[in-house]
Amino acid sequence: MSEAQPLDDDMGLNALEGFAERFVRDRRRPPCQLYLISPLAVDGDFPDRLARALDAGPAAAFQFRVKDVDQHEAARLAEPLQRLCSDRDVAFIVNDSVALAKRLGADGVHLGQDDGDPREARAALGPGAQIGVTCHDSRHLAMEAGEAGADYVAFGSFFETLTKAVRHRAEPVVLSWWATMFEIPSVAIGGITPANARPLVKAGADFLAVSAGVWSHSDGEAAAVREFADLLQG
Repeated sequence: MSEAQPLDDDMGLNALEGFAERFVRDRRRPPCQLYLISPLAVDGDFPDRLARALDAGPAAAFQFRVKDVDQHEAARLAEPLQRLCSDRDVAFIVNDSVALAKRLGADGVHLGQDDGDPREARAALGPGAQIGVTCHDSRHLAMEAGEAGADYVAFGSFFETLTKAVRHRAEPVVLSWWATMFEIPSVAIGGITPANARPLVKAGADFLAVSAGVWSHSDGEAAAVREFADLLQG
């Protein structure tokens, strides 16, 4: 992680006015990639839907995100999805729960600000686990996560989303700032669709985390993934 002096979040984005326009993506950084996030309902025909999505275009990772189920039920729901990801060399990331990630032997865990310390997750899951941390719109939280050993930081929400209540609104400039200052990848999240994603890619996001933009697409999940593939490969 590169050295940098912390910026006070209270300064606001006005302190970085024009920064995004001057940003040029580092040619050494890989192209931006798709990071799928599950809907809350992953039973029924969802394994078939996930297979269609993964077969329609490249995805770097899939995050398993369910709520209000016990760990035994969550593990049962995760098993076919994890197998689909493994067969396609897609990282399988568990949302919130280090314990579930360890039980499943998942590729990693994504932590919200109230879901534990990345250091403790690393100790539990081992050096090869991918650990991501939600940082909202905060440069300070992102730097703290990097110092704690996170493998990626997630900024958002960038747009209105029906997936969860939006309490923090991020601007693309934070992606440009992060990509210029640090080597750790950033993930853009929140209301992202093929129609609105281009400014986030241009700003420097390393991954686009997408849920409803794929699973609620009017033409189906496969069409959505193909649209994202066209955007990211263009």
